Formats: sequence, structure tokens, C-alpha cells
Amino acid sequence: MNARLDSIAVVMMSTVGNAVHTLPVVNSLKAHRPQARITWILQRGAAALVEGHPAVDETVVFDRDRGLGGLRDLRRALAGRRFDVALNLQAYFKAGVATSLTRAPVRVGYDRARARDLTWLFSTHKLPARPRAHVQDEFLEFLDFLGVPRRLEWGLEASEEERARYAPLLPESNRPTVAMVVGTTKPEKEWPAERYAVLADRLAGEFGARTVLVGGRSAREEEAAATIRRLARKPPLDLREWDLRRLAYLTERADVLVSPDTGPLHVGVALNTPTVALMGYTNPKRYGPYRRFLDLMVDAFGEPGEDYPVTAGHRPGRMGRITVEEVAEKVERALQNYPRTSPRGQPSP
Repeated sequence: MNARLDSIAVVMMSTVGNAVHTLPVVNSLKAHRPQARITWILQRGAAALVEGHPAVDETVVFDRDRGLGGLRDLRRALAGRRFDVALNLQAYFKAGVATSLTRAPVRVGYDRARARDLTWLFSTHKLPARPRAHVQDEFLEFLDFLGVPRRLEWGLEASEEERARYAPLLPESNRPTVAMVVGTTKPEKEWPAERYAVLADRLAGEFGARTVLVGGRSAREEEAAATIRRLARKPPLDLREWDLRRLAYLTERADVLVSPDTGPLHVGVALNTPTVALMGYTNPKRYGPYRRFLDLMVDAFGEPGEDYPVTAGHRPGRMGRITVEEVAEKVERALQNYPRTSPRGQPSP
């Protein structure tokens, strides 16, 4: 469609992974119309990853924990702004309300079949009906609708200032560095901590690898890290912290990332860090690594030889099927097939 694109609101409020998938949308919009002002409405956690991004002119934070109070705060924050277009990338009722609060004359959302929670009510324009697909592909449909060329770029790399700030955390080493993520928002997505401990020892023994824990400090992550320290003969260096830019830097520096389906997995893929995705509870065709490192994925979601559809729902109890042997083999493949040519996170010569 032909729409004025001088001021654009992007509504994607939840999860770090979804924020990563939104970045190619905002990068494409900014490349297509550099003078456009792009405002991203999102929650505080994900905002920490993208604030200051060159394609994002402004972030407006929605405080989900405040409930209706958060929506009132958002209404006040948006009251003085005028938008040409609002893109609701999220089929979630509060995202629909947030989209309506932009008062943009063109508010684009999903077709009715894909717009859960009545979010179609808040859209003036809807994407053409299509089958479900990978989350990243569905976000890119918004560009097609606006006639904006796609650019599959994320721009999550550490700045020079961030590299200087975080470099002391992980000194340069001739040993390969394997970063590991042990926690997610749902326990059903997680791989047993005991197996991370065995994996850390195996990688140190067989490949001389330096292992590092990255991620946050939720209660389950703290418990998993304590279990790994107790059981591993060579415990990983624990660099977890509630700092998403630090996480991006460490992920960029790693030779390999091992992660279940959670935000850091998609950060790793976006940064082109060889990523061993551990998939069991969630469907890899919808939530797995996008286009990169599929040969490194451990797929416990499907049965051997099963061609499951992208619409297949969650499958509890499958993360325990993933063995240390399988993960170690994928890490070895990553080290062999995706060798580091220059220190990750450092300027190339």
C-alpha cells in the first residue's frame, strides 16, 4: 500500500527474542526512508537491548506490571505524538490497545485468523491471510505490505565503547570459548543443569574449551548455575548479569553459543555466532534459529523422520531427550565448520 512513512510506531512489547526479530523490520524501514522517525513501543526488559540502536529514534516503555496503570502511562506518553503508520507485530490484546493509542490513521495488524486476543479490532489495515510461518518471516510481511524492501540486518554488534567497557570480563585466549545459556522464561524449555556440567567438562577435556555462562539471574538460573558449579570438575566462568548489551558483547565474542529457545539464542544467530540450538518444547520451524546454523540444531521436538507442521504446538517433556553426546558433537561441528578468523567482538584488521 502507499502510505506516508515520516513517523512510524512499531509495537512489539514482549520478549528479547521478539525484539531481535523486530530489528530487521526497523532496519529496513530506516534504510528505505532515512528521514523517518521510528518510535518503538516495548517493555523495559527488551528495551535495554535496543535503546540507542541507530535505526530506532525513540523507545517508549510500557510497564506491563502496572496493568491498567501501565496503559494509562502509555497513553500519556503518546499523547503529544503524531504517527503516520503504526505496525502491531504482536497478537496480544494489550499490544492492540497500545496500537490504538498511537492514533495513527494507518494501523497495520495481522489478518483475522492470526490476530489472537481480538487484536484485529484495533487495526485499520490487515496483512493478507497466510499460513503460519517462522516468527521472523511473519514480521517481515509488514514490510511487504508497505512496499518496503527487506533487509535481513540486525545491528546488534557491540559499540566501541561497549567493547572497551566489557573487554576485561573475557580476556583474549587461544582456547575456543563456548558460551552457555542455562535459563529461560519457562522451565519446560530448559536443558538439565547436570548435563551442562558434564558438557563443560567434556568440552574442556576434548577441545581445551573455555566455557562461560551467560544470561540473567532469575531464581532458576541461579539454581542451575549452582548445580553446575557443584558438579563440574572445571566449572564455567559465570558472567551472567541483567545487562543485555553485555550479553550481546559476550555472545559476539564466543566461538560457539549453546542455548535453548530463549532470547540469547536469537541474539547469537543475529550476531552470526555459531549457535547450537536445543529445541524440544517449542517448534523449531516457528521459533528456532532463523536461516543460520540449522546444521547445529538439536531437534528433540520431532520424532525421527517426522515432518511436523509449523503449526504444531508445544511438546512438554522433550528437552530431557537431548544428550550430552549430541550437544558435544554439534559444538565440535561448529568449531570445525565455522572457525573464528579474527577475535569475535574485536575490530577486524
